Amino acid sequence: MPKMVLLAEYLSINSNDLSEWTKKAELQVEVEEKDVTNYKSLGWKEVIGGLKSGELGCEFLQDFAATKLDAIMWPLLGTVVPFEVRADQASVGTSNPKYTGNILINGWNPITGSVGDEATVSMGFPTSGAVVRATS
Repeated sequence: MPKMVLLAEYLSINSNDLSEWTKKAELQVEVEEKDVTNYKSLGWKEVIGGLKSGELGCEFLQDFAATKLDAIMWPLLGTVVPFEVRADQASVGTSNPKYTGNILINGWNPITGSVGDEATVSMGFPTSGAVVRATS
């Protein structure tokens, strides 16, 4: 069985490569479960898929320098922007697919932490529209 350790994940938000500051990127997609059980189901629950949705969860190492992370993300607050995420920074291919779509920048936590903590930002951005998987 093949195994993989994430060492060089790629994350782009609004065409900005944020890999330099990214500690974690996690794309979650799901489909609503719709109950269509009826009397012909003979006591068994029947379900079908409904609306799809997703979330791009990110953890960043904060950087307040000009043109760096905070300066990139702050102006995006409240906008829908494109994203791309893949397991490795290498070229897109069958063993390194890319996942793309749009996300709503619905929040930004520029300062969090306690004394002695690294300055990080943890956010979850909801997808807007379809998420696409591509190998080329």
